[in-house]
Amino acid sequence: MSLAYAEIWREFKRSRTGLAGLIVLAGLIVTSIVAVTTIPIETFQQWQNPAQWTNNPKTAMPAWVNNFFATKLPEHQIIRDPEVIEMSEGGLRTVSHKFTFNYNYDAFLNDFMLNYEAMYHTTPPLLQLLIERPDGNRIEMLRTSLPSPQGDSYTHKATIFSTDSAIKNSVRNILNMYDYPADESQPQVTLFSDLHEQKVLKGTYTVTATFFLFDERDQVLGSSLLLGGKVYGLLGTDELRRDLAIGVMWGTPIALFIGISVSSISVIIGLIYGIISGYKGRGTDEVMMRANDVVYALPALPILILLAVTIGKNILLIVGYLIVFGWVAIAKVARSMSLQIKNLQYIEAAQLMGESSTRIIFKHIFPQLLPYAFAVIAISVPAAIITEAGLSFLGLGDPTLPTWGQILHDANIFGAASRGLWWWIVPPGIMIAITGLAFVLIGTALDSIVNPKMKKI
Repeated sequence: MSLAYAEIWREFKRSRTGLAGLIVLAGLIVTSIVAVTTIPIETFQQWQNPAQWTNNPKTAMPAWVNNFFATKLPEHQIIRDPEVIEMSEGGLRTVSHKFTFNYNYDAFLNDFMLNYEAMYHTTPPLLQLLIERPDGNRIEMLRTSLPSPQGDSYTHKATIFSTDSAIKNSVRNILNMYDYPADESQPQVTLFSDLHEQKVLKGTYTVTATFFLFDERDQVLGSSLLLGGKVYGLLGTDELRRDLAIGVMWGTPIALFIGISVSSISVIIGLIYGIISGYKGRGTDEVMMRANDVVYALPALPILILLAVTIGKNILLIVGYLIVFGWVAIAKVARSMSLQIKNLQYIEAAQLMGESSTRIIFKHIFPQLLPYAFAVIAISVPAAIITEAGLSFLGLGDPTLPTWGQILHDANIFGAASRGLWWWIVPPGIMIAITGLAFVLIGTALDSIVNPKMKKI
């Protein structure tokens, strides 16, 4: 009925289909190991925390696309070491942080932002933000007072975004002055453009953040300028500035955990259930198979949705939900095989020797079905992964984890398809397909070996 495990392995090594599946699976395992060992756990735990990703650009394409297009898109830059100029006059101190950079790209930035940290005591400092353009124009983008100090010594850390209302007001004045047809909701377009022609103004820019300090103890602790490019990293970023390469890589071990655990546990439960039903026979078999038919007839997707909504969407709960519906099919197959095996002579000999039913089931019948179980486990993994991805896409997955389905769900929420953000959709979809293909190839090769009906003569 079954082959020795050594013989199964010898047959499997001759299968090009099986070896191809193993190679793909090895790549997925390596990706999982890299994700777990090299990516900080904080990025996994803080996937849904927007503050974790502030320093990344928004909806940036993968960096490698610049190699395929004539138009050079701006890359994401973080300038951390400004030129610091400090002056003092009549009790008033000014500390200026100057950021100088060359902008020679063919497209505008997605956005820009200034991070700063200051410590002050009595009177809140004033902050002035200027930009000096290659055409010699100096534009004041912002003039504001920092929040009033709380306590004797107050440290204020903040980020000024290009979408700040004060910056928009400055841009509105520029548009009125030059009659330049640009969208004032995108200040970076106006500030980095030739105000007479609708094109990028290339050259050297200087952004100066000047702090007016009124106490000799006040200090500017640091600042950095972020130029939000249109390309970033291996797989780009999404609307929440999250690095999609990190999400896709973290999704690999999660997908393997879901697929392998659901399929393994489901197959083991179904195998034991079917063997007991077939071996016991009569009334026991009738009751157990009718119960199996009831579960088999239930509409799985509506019930899964109901369970996720009413009980919870924790990843372990989702694994449990999938197991509830995953064991019924293998149970029928195991019962059929058990009916054949229990009539063999060595089973009858074991019964005559007085061995218990439990011992016969787990020592003599269960091992005979294990080769078939391995094939079914491999073939069942893609179904578990796709089901979880489907639940996550509907918003019923674990929202705290960067699963492939959750990434696709977020892409759908923000209209990635209609906006042409293909890098947000294609990579997780490809990973789902590749993972499914790996296990289907392995399962098909095993099935052709251990299933007598499919084995080549």
